Amino acid sequence: MSFQGKRGAKRPAPRANRAARTPKPGAEGGPFADAKPERLISAQPKPVKIRADEAEANFRAVHTEGGVRLQKLLAQAGVASRRVCEDLIAEGRVAVDGKVIVEPGVRVDPQTVTIHVDGVRVTLDITHRYVMFNKPAKVMTTMHDPEGRRSLDDFLDDDMRAARLVHVGRLDYETEGLLLLTNDGELTNRLTHPRYEVPKTYLAEVQGELSVKTAKQLQSGIELDDGPIAADRAWVVGSTGSRTMVEITLHSGRNRIVRRMLEHVGHPVTRLVRTAIGKIVIGDQPQGTLRDLELQEIGHLKDLANGAPTTGSVRG
Repeated sequence: MSFQGKRGAKRPAPRANRAARTPKPGAEGGPFADAKPERLISAQPKPVKIRADEAEANFRAVHTEGGVRLQKLLAQAGVASRRVCEDLIAEGRVAVDGKVIVEPGVRVDPQTVTIHVDGVRVTLDITHRYVMFNKPAKVMTTMHDPEGRRSLDDFLDDDMRAARLVHVGRLDYETEGLLLLTNDGELTNRLTHPRYEVPKTYLAEVQGELSVKTAKQLQSGIELDDGPIAADRAWVVGSTGSRTMVEITLHSGRNRIVRRMLEHVGHPVTRLVRTAIGKIVIGDQPQGTLRDLELQEIGHLKDLANGAPTTGSVRG
């Protein structure tokens, strides 16, 4: 099973978005192999000019006596050196609680504020761990399986076991692809709660030729045994007549929902891969491997947990 999704529009920096695709088992490298996790900021300046009175009002709104200097906080979070962070602030590229700050002397409380640089949320709490797993088929989404089938623990290293990671949501035994693990309990609860409607994208190989009309039907909504359901987006990637590749994005967390939707319209699934959660994409990460999320990816997850809108992809 292989596919080529739509590429994002080219831009000078960071690297152009790459289509999410599932790699063959054992594949290495990929479009993000040379990414620098420590570099959060864009290489292209995006200065913002604000009036002096607005800058003063923003300063007063977020400044906390006894807090941490903003540039120090950004440097500690791995955005850049303190000197570079001062330049970012002066250029109007840093927002605290949605307010653009241009004064490096501002102090903030890291326990209460939300900071974005060039629109990317900065992760201030580095005490938790966030890991992406490209789950192969025939692996249980549990830490141990009483029946002796492969489980998540078979793939974790000693450091990950010591961190007491838990999976965020589930993928069924046969489903492959993106699964998040973390020891951040609050984030896990939010990402799995129906209230936050976290979008997930899947690539399915189905039997027969699934038409564009049927894809639109999936978006319009169908009635299953446990109630109505509609995909946020359903797109036919390609077809050979005997099989069709279809990409589906939806925010429902109901059990085996993608498989049941496609079977309902007469196209049973032969292979299913989750390729994205929000803007977090599996890319070319080899199956059966784990990697720590980058700072901007963690920031996106926290935005997701607060109900922030999602467009595009984070890495690239």
